[in-house]
This record gives sequence, C-alpha cells and structure tokens, in this order.
Amino acid sequence: QVQLVESGGGLVQPGGSLRLSCAASGFTFSDADMRWYRQAPGKERELVVIMHPIGSSTNYLESVKGRFTGSRDNAKNTAYLQMNSLKPEDTAVYTCYAETWVGKYNYKYWGHGTQVTVSS
Repeated sequence: QVQLVESGGGLVQPGGSLRLSCAASGFTFSDADMRWYRQAPGKERELVVIMHPIGSSTNYLESVKGRFTGSRDNAKNTAYLQMNSLKPEDTAVYTCYAETWVGKYNYKYWGHGTQVTVSS
C-alpha cells in the first residue's frame, strides 16, 4: 500500500522557517519524481518544487526561489521542503506528490497535505 505522509506544518511568524517532511512507502522511492505542491484558499494548486530521482532539485515556483529548497533522502524514503523567510502569502496546504514508472505504466500518488500558516 502506497503512503505519503507529510509532517512539519504549523503556524509561524513572517520571516520564520519550517521544514516539511514527506515519508514515503509502498513504492521504489529512489526511482520516483517527488514534488511539493501548495494550495491557498480560493486559489489554484501550485507546483512548488520538483525533485528528480538523481537527487538534483529545481525550484519551480518563481516566488519561492532563494527561500525554499527541496531535497530528498533516498536512504530514508523521505522528501523535504525547507522553507525560510516565510511570508503571509506562503500560507497554504502543502502536499507531497510522487510519480513512478513501472515498465510502460505510470503511477501518481498524493499525500493528504499539511497546513502552513504564516501570520503574526
């Protein structure tokens, strides 16, 4: 059974930091594309960062460049999102996503999300 379990969300003041974790199980983590998405109330879901199987990461969302860093630990089957210099507009539900391929078949998995609230 595939599971993506996020943790690390919470309430933080502007300028603060949080580190989100996504613990994965049920698939070959090291072969999967891992991503973090976010969705704020009343807004569409945004792709924040994508982490390729080889370990390199790309900050996909322009508004988080220089502040957020995605990473992965294949030995622990865990993906991370380090968020620094947080702003109120970063408030959203952050969700982990995994995409894998088995032969010609493509599989996509979502976590349940973790709430991040940036407020004074």
